[in-house]
Amino acid sequence: MGEDKALLPFGDSPTLTYYQHSRLSKIFKTVYISCKEKSKFSLQANYIEDIKTSDCFAPTLGFVSTFEQIQEDSFFALSVDSPFVGEDIIIKLLEMDAPSFDATIAKSPQGVQPLCGIYHRSLTPSFEKMLEENRHKLNLLLQNAKTTYVSFENENSFLNLNHPHEYEQALKLLNN
Repeated sequence: MGEDKALLPFGDSPTLTYYQHSRLSKIFKTVYISCKEKSKFSLQANYIEDIKTSDCFAPTLGFVSTFEQIQEDSFFALSVDSPFVGEDIIIKLLEMDAPSFDATIAKSPQGVQPLCGIYHRSLTPSFEKMLEENRHKLNLLLQNAKTTYVSFENENSFLNLNHPHEYEQALKLLNN
């Protein structure tokens, strides 16, 4: 993207982070923002900063840090740059989840969406091993875990803002 996606303005919100936090707060009692450094945000929120023992920039560190800092046995994870994952998708994932799973993950026509799903504490040793071995492929982790995949048909719901043209497309979709 060339700049911090989390700080991009989105719709009427000053930042994409603010947008996501606002809408997820209507669904969940507590919303956490996983980040490298919370000082870059002006939003009053619950932050989970990555543990400071690594130069890792993969989501793996965020998962380890989250399980170190929360008490819950599972949590719903959504990347900040997926603003169109709606409440209907989240509710269906929650309904399909069970304590016997390691993860319940969204799947779209284009494939698995590893940053849209529920992760259970049972994966902590696997995440720690991934960090230790500097391997960060979430799909590989999910393939080797007790994962249930929930299929969704609307590809636009999983639009991910990795490039400026995708950000522009998202702004147009939001305004329609």
